[in-house]
Amino acid sequence: MPDSPRPPTTSDAAHSADAGETVDPGEPTGPADPANSADVANSADPAGPADPVDSWIRHVTHNQVTHITLDRPEALNALTPGLRERLVGLLDGASADPQVRAVVLTGTGRGFCAGADLRGGRTPAGPPAPGDVARTLRQGAQRLIAAVLDCEKPVIAAVNGTAAGLGAHLAFACDLVLAARSARFIEVFVRRGLVPDAGGAYLLPRLIGPQRAKELMFFGETLTAAGAERLGLVNRVVPDEDLGATARAWAARLAAAPTRALALTKQLVNASLDTDRAAAFAAEANAQELNLAAEDAREGLTAFAARREPEFRGR
Repeated sequence: MPDSPRPPTTSDAAHSADAGETVDPGEPTGPADPANSADVANSADPAGPADPVDSWIRHVTHNQVTHITLDRPEALNALTPGLRERLVGLLDGASADPQVRAVVLTGTGRGFCAGADLRGGRTPAGPPAPGDVARTLRQGAQRLIAAVLDCEKPVIAAVNGTAAGLGAHLAFACDLVLAARSARFIEVFVRRGLVPDAGGAYLLPRLIGPQRAKELMFFGETLTAAGAERLGLVNRVVPDEDLGATARAWAARLAAAPTRALALTKQLVNASLDTDRAAAFAAEANAQELNLAAEDAREGLTAFAARREPEFRGR
């Protein structure tokens, strides 16, 4: 039987800050995931953050990899509006920073991200005005998913636990998805009487086809990590204790790769299902021309001719 988390304790989700979703956070159990070990340090002031968001997200760049860790384990890392905005800012910053060549996104405790935090928003005085919900989604959940899709660096999701609603779509938007064996994915919207948002109806059909996407969205059943891997939503399932090390190893490989070529490849693949063959071929040709001006492309061709391993610098 699928898990049946309790409904949110505040106002109707359609009037919440994200018009979104969450599962009952419950109490965290067990040790933190290895992906959140000493190499992923808290960047907040050790004397204590003035903004609570500073204590809910940790980030550090190490060996040209930015590690972003959602750290609200008592709420299964559900996103408040402020936390969502901070995450968007970190992704945008990583995209623009030439010293960053890959990103790893994970969470602490039993949750990767339980979606939007429906329990901390204000109670609406009445029904939303026409356009309010659509505007909130455009500026909120959809903007977050776009930040992942548009990030010029490859983004790895290291899914350490529950990923529900917006949290599931956050993982699916990433370029590569690693999942701990205990992870689970839930299209929770139907349980709340809501339409899927946060790009779900865009992402899922492109990943697994419309029939499978409808099955997940119509029934809202819990999908195990192994089940997600069988459907093609997850690249690899690993033992919980190996998730952090595997994510770091994959990120290190990406950070040593030709960064500009990866960015253009991501752009081509993400756009491929939205265009016709002629436009796709033209985009491919333009991307190849742009990339050949990059230092890494010249290094790759030179190394091939010299029969040695290339040393890419992300330029």
